[in-house]
Amino acid sequence: MKTPTTVVVDNGAHTIKAGIVGVHDATPRIIPNAIVRSKGDKTTYIGHELEKCRDFSGLHYRLPFEKGYLTDWDAEKAIWDGLFSSAVLGIDTAESTLLITEPYFDLPNLQDVYDQFAFEEYEFQSYYRCTPAALIPYGDLFARPGLPTPECMLVIDSGFSFTHVIPIINGSVVWAAVERIDVGGKLLTNQLKELTSFRQWNMMDETYIMNDIKEACCYISTDFKRDLEICRADPRRNAIVQEYILPDFSTGRRGRIRQPGEAIDDSAQVMYMNNERFTIPEIIFRPGDIGLEQSGIASSVAHCIAHLPEDVRGMLWAHIGIVGGNAKFSGLRERLQAELRSLAPVDCDVNIYISDEPILEAYRSAIAFAKSPEFSANVVTRAEYLEMGSNACRRKFIDWRPVEKEWLKGQAQLKGRGSAKTWDEGLERASSGKKGTKVKGKARVTRR
Repeated sequence: MKTPTTVVVDNGAHTIKAGIVGVHDATPRIIPNAIVRSKGDKTTYIGHELEKCRDFSGLHYRLPFEKGYLTDWDAEKAIWDGLFSSAVLGIDTAESTLLITEPYFDLPNLQDVYDQFAFEEYEFQSYYRCTPAALIPYGDLFARPGLPTPECMLVIDSGFSFTHVIPIINGSVVWAAVERIDVGGKLLTNQLKELTSFRQWNMMDETYIMNDIKEACCYISTDFKRDLEICRADPRRNAIVQEYILPDFSTGRRGRIRQPGEAIDDSAQVMYMNNERFTIPEIIFRPGDIGLEQSGIASSVAHCIAHLPEDVRGMLWAHIGIVGGNAKFSGLRERLQAELRSLAPVDCDVNIYISDEPILEAYRSAIAFAKSPEFSANVVTRAEYLEMGSNACRRKFIDWRPVEKEWLKGQAQLKGRGSAKTWDEGLERASSGKKGTKVKGKARVTRR
């Protein structure tokens, strides 16, 4: 009997990272998770077809994801059809196994639709659905030579829609302590569009170009006040300002940062990126700057750890990993390290791990999981689905809904760290703010 092909789909709100196990292990196919209409050539591009576009000015996006959740299933199906076709992966879904990621705290009705698409629309042989952070323990983010994967870790997933802080103990997400900040790459790009449109060129319709500028120019400041003073002293000539030459799609010229001493044409349009370079990413640390009544990423990490028993907090402080597109901002590790050091107990080490390619970390972890024996034991087969429907998926897939103490299963395996009763008491004590919570200040976060 032919072994079914295993397909991994990291279904992000901005891009889809997809590949076949054994074929695209290191480098997946990355396609936009959008249907795009180009104002320039009056053409509609579905997902992978956007690479054929030559005029990226005035693009209109139809996004399947709205506020972090998959809501436009017609658009998503069109994108998935192209993904599974011969133009991208070229697979026969009826002879394949699917591993797909879903949003954190996904709604039950939406989860049922995932299941229906997998088995009824595409007729996969078997299927597994989980969140990106649940796959990280199988990857190399926390790998150290000669040492096993840590039992306790904290994953910061800063993506397109949100930034989540997720504690993982013994390979299971501790859903009761997960924190969410309503700041993601989409919000940062929109803020940059508004700021530059007010100060320089009208870029409100140029989402694609402004996203490129954000990724090319923006960084996390390690000394925000100092950088702000440098920019205020001389807005056009200082060590921070960069000149970004806007693209000219009529001649095929791409946008780029102007190099020192580079001569430019008189017709070139130049955008000056001054304090915008660091004030936009600063929102991740200070959402209050734009009116969001939430704490920043550092306070959310401290608040998350404070909700867990004291005997595991030290391990969580020592194993903090960052994934997602916003992890590519330079200076993020240094700034977060400095802020967390002031919030962590003096006797705890603070170590931050960032992958060289944080956008691909969840995908590569999914590939490792798909190759492990655990994967085949946890998938739902089409026969099981036809017999029990989505109930088969609810029974096998680890979910945030069942009970808040799901993570206590197997806690006794942690040697010398107390019984389930001890962990229960520690969680209750931390949640109520009693003795043992060593966090400065009071974090205000959106919790689910």
